[in-house]
Amino acid sequence: MGCAGSRAKGDDSSKKIRKPKPWKHPEPITRTQLMKMREEFWDTAPHYGGRQEIWDALHAAAEADLTLAQAIVDSAGVIVQRADLTICYDERGAKYELPKYVLSEPTNLIDDN
Repeated sequence: MGCAGSRAKGDDSSKKIRKPKPWKHPEPITRTQLMKMREEFWDTAPHYGGRQEIWDALHAAAEADLTLAQAIVDSAGVIVQRADLTICYDERGAKYELPKYVLSEPTNLIDDN
């Protein structure tokens, strides 16, 4: 691991995970639609590259409370680029991008009828 790796690690510890800022889906969606979108993302994300164990850790972190999420990414060696977890890297430099909809609910979530 070169200088870049150790620098990234140093930055890593200062990034405290937080939920994404409030956001709005292009049109109001139901909880069922949101869950379906999340399921589809997690099913397909590993096919775009990166390591399965990192995707698994990010999936677990996305569904955990912030304290547990922090412990999960720290123990998996995830390098957090954005504190809301939308952009992360693994120790090999592979990039993992998470859409806000897997990390928090939109402000325009509507009830299933």
